[in-house]
Amino acid sequence: MTLLIKNGLLVDPSQKLHDTCDILLKNGVVAEIGKDIKAADAQLIDATGQIVLPGIIDMHTHLREPGLEAKEDIASGTRAAAMGGITRIACMANTYPVVDKAIIVRGLKEQITKTALVHVEVIGAVTKGLEGKELAEMGDMAFAGAIAFSDDGHYVSDSRIFRAALEYASTFDKIIIVHDEDNTLTSGGYMHEGAVSTRLGIPGLPSVSEDIAVSRDTLLAEYSNARLHVAHVASAGALEIIRQAKKRGVKVTAEATIHHLTLTDNAVEGYNTAAKIAPPLRDIAHRDALRAALKDGTIDIIVTDHSPHAFEEKDVEFRYAPNGFAGLETSVGVIFTDLYHTGVLSIDEIVEKMSCAPARLFNIDAGSLKLGKPADVTIINPNAEWAVESSTFCTKGKATPFEGKHCKGKATWTIVAGRVVMSNGRLNE
Repeated sequence: MTLLIKNGLLVDPSQKLHDTCDILLKNGVVAEIGKDIKAADAQLIDATGQIVLPGIIDMHTHLREPGLEAKEDIASGTRAAAMGGITRIACMANTYPVVDKAIIVRGLKEQITKTALVHVEVIGAVTKGLEGKELAEMGDMAFAGAIAFSDDGHYVSDSRIFRAALEYASTFDKIIIVHDEDNTLTSGGYMHEGAVSTRLGIPGLPSVSEDIAVSRDTLLAEYSNARLHVAHVASAGALEIIRQAKKRGVKVTAEATIHHLTLTDNAVEGYNTAAKIAPPLRDIAHRDALRAALKDGTIDIIVTDHSPHAFEEKDVEFRYAPNGFAGLETSVGVIFTDLYHTGVLSIDEIVEKMSCAPARLFNIDAGSLKLGKPADVTIINPNAEWAVESSTFCTKGKATPFEGKHCKGKATWTIVAGRVVMSNGRLNE
C-alpha cells in the first residue's frame, strides 16, 4: 500500500522537524518527505490543520491475556490502542499464568501475530509467579523476544533477589521496570494519604512508600551499573531521588502516567472506584511536581498504564475494587486538553515523550519518520472536540475517571507498518 499524507504539520523531534509538508509511505516505510509530493498510485490523506507524528508508543499496558480475557485480550486491547492513535504497546507480565517462561512469551508472540491490530511488545516477569522469591527465566525470555522485565503490581522487596535481577538483565542489555511502593507501608491503604483520605475515612497510602522503594532501587542500580526504569512515578519525593540519581550518572529512567499528570486525589470523591489506582492519585503538589519533572527531563516518557477490569469487579465498595482503569482510548484527548491547550507542554514535547523517547529508551526501531523508517504514523486533530463515553470503548474495561470529560484533541488516523488501521473513528480490520 502507498499512502500520501498531504499538508499536515509534521512534528518529529528525532530529526528536529516541525513544518507543514507532505509525507509518502510506501512498502511499509517512509519513502519521502517534502513539499508538494506527487504519487499517482497513492491513497491520499488530507491532513490540513492536523498534526502528523511518529506513531505513539505506550510502554505500559495490561492486555490480560493469557488467562484473564474477561477483562481484556490482545484483540480488544490492540483495537482500543488503534482507536486512541497508538501504534505500538507493551504488555505487562501479570497475567494468569504469569509471563515468567520463554514458552509463554513465544505463545503470546504467536497470538499477537494472529490477532493484534497494532505492534505489541512483551514484557516478562522478574520473578517466578511475581512472588519475589526466585528469578524467572529471564535469559530464555530475552531470547524469545521479551523486550524488558517487570513484576509490575508488585515490589520486589528482597534486595538480594532484586540485585541479582538487575545484574542478570544487564547481561542481555535489558531494562528492569519497577513498581516502587514499599508494601510494609502500603498494607491496608487504598488511596493517597492526605486531607481527602481523612475526610472520606479511607486508610491512606503515604507517598514516602514510593520514596523509600525508589531510593533502594536506584542505589542498587548504581551499585550494579544496571538499567532501571521506574514505572508510574507519583511522588514528588521519588522524583527528586531520580533526579539526583541521574545527575550522578545512574542508568535510571522514569515514566509518568496520563492520569497522574492530570488528576489528583479529589477524583476519588464519592468513593469513585474508577479513580482507584496504584500508586494512587496524589494531591496537587505531587501532580505539579510530575509536570515539572516532565519539563526538566527527570520523567522520560508518558504512558497510560491501561489496566482494564470487568464491570462487576469495579462495581463494589471502594476498598474491594481492584486498582486500574482503561486508558488507551482517552490518552490523546486528555493530554491535549489538559497539557497542550493549557500550555503546559508543547506538541514537540508531547511527541518526544510519547513516541521518540520510548523507542530510543527500549531500543525499538520506531519513534521516527526519517526516510526508511517503519511507516508507523499517528495523525491528530488538535481542535476536534468530543466527550468521553466509555460505552463506545473498544476495550472490555469500561471504568474510567474521565467519564463525560469534554476533550479537545483526538487521533483521526492510525497507520501501522504503512497500513491504515483506524480512520476518523472507525477501525479498518
